[in-house]
Amino acid sequence: MSHSPASATLMNDAQRAAAIRQQVMAHGVELRQRFPILKHQDAIGVGILSVALAGMLGSAALYIGGYMAWWVCLLLNAFFASLTHELEHDLIHSMYFRKRRVPHNLMMALVWLARPSTINPWVRRHLHLNHHKVSGSETDIEERAITNGEPWGIARLLMVGDNMMSSFIRFLRAKNAQHKWLIVSRTLKVYAPLGLLNWGTWYVFLGFHLIDFTAAALGAPVAWSASTLNVMAAVNIAVVVLVGPNVLRTFCLHFVSSNMHYYGDVEAGNVIQQTQVLNPWWLWPLQAFCFNFGSSHAIHHFVVKEPFYIRQLSVPFAHKVMREHGVRFNDFGTFVRANRWTRVADKQPLQQAQTA
Repeated sequence: MSHSPASATLMNDAQRAAAIRQQVMAHGVELRQRFPILKHQDAIGVGILSVALAGMLGSAALYIGGYMAWWVCLLLNAFFASLTHELEHDLIHSMYFRKRRVPHNLMMALVWLARPSTINPWVRRHLHLNHHKVSGSETDIEERAITNGEPWGIARLLMVGDNMMSSFIRFLRAKNAQHKWLIVSRTLKVYAPLGLLNWGTWYVFLGFHLIDFTAAALGAPVAWSASTLNVMAAVNIAVVVLVGPNVLRTFCLHFVSSNMHYYGDVEAGNVIQQTQVLNPWWLWPLQAFCFNFGSSHAIHHFVVKEPFYIRQLSVPFAHKVMREHGVRFNDFGTFVRANRWTRVADKQPLQQAQTA
């Protein structure tokens, strides 16, 4: 049953969320009736994963063979890796091979291999399901880990695109030795082994080229050994085909996600207050490497069990319904409010009411 914009103003937030959920779910059913192929969810998931992995391997082969520029390979693989992130998210919600553990876990392993910068996806499952329960609160560890709620500055800029830097800054901020050890132990646990290898490779790459460039600029170039240069040749290839694409993808995803989720003064369980739609034209360079996350992810908070490609197809319809029912669009003030829900304009009537 649809609701007019006028009737939506008479609803409370729980009723608005229910109305959005009902209409978007009905639209998903309609899409599957119009396009029966959408009913083959497992096959579509495998097909998208196959395309993404083939694209990454093909780009890598063309680059290594000298047929593709490094920057083209890096950008293409960042895009293909963004597909595997969406697949992992769907897998966390058991949308593919729900009752067949072998293919389900095989897909989980493959999407992790395509994005070795991330934490163990089986660990992330617990963090993400918790995110839906406590979104916007201090116990929403998943969003807090990617800087949601942090004031903008140099620290957040460093943390948003570098998972190890995020852990390191939190380590420096820890108040006691016990807290420091907890951060170190958790980081080692959730990123082993792929994340540690990925970020270790990234730091070797940055360190080598920084030293090499600085020494050359000072007129005292380093005479690297042949074995060092051979190792760095392999590191350079790894950075172009896998590590670099995921650093770019991580920055884009975390920047968009951490700013479209609200934090701190969100009413518990109020889905209307958990997210906004963040889709201005100037964010498209970032959206391209997180598969339009800012535009489509808010839909997921209302309709959890729809795969990402259905969400993308539902965007025009869902945005209309969400706008009518009070979901915020492009609330750029969140960048200066450290992602708090309450705006300055909203505080004044509240303060007046409290005073009265």
